[in-house]
Amino acid sequence: MRFVLDGAERQALAGDTVLSAILSVAPALRHSEFGTETRAGFCLMGACQDCWVWQEEGPRIRACSTPLTEGMRLLTDAPGDWP
Repeated sequence: MRFVLDGAERQALAGDTVLSAILSVAPALRHSEFGTETRAGFCLMGACQDCWVWQEEGPRIRACSTPLTEGMRLLTDAPGDWP
């Protein structure tokens, strides 16, 4: 499956979650909003809120519990207009 991560086209396997797709092509999921550390998910079941990522258009999503869909356009940092 093809998806776009921070403007770069990437590939993943059918059945991947957003988290597993991103971690298969990047060293971390996102940066912490509270420091310089990188994050890679924590609980892996949608409870801890450590795996939020943003869609280029639409709401932010929990990467660990969201299935990847063909053509998803994802951001590892909050878009400029995000509160």
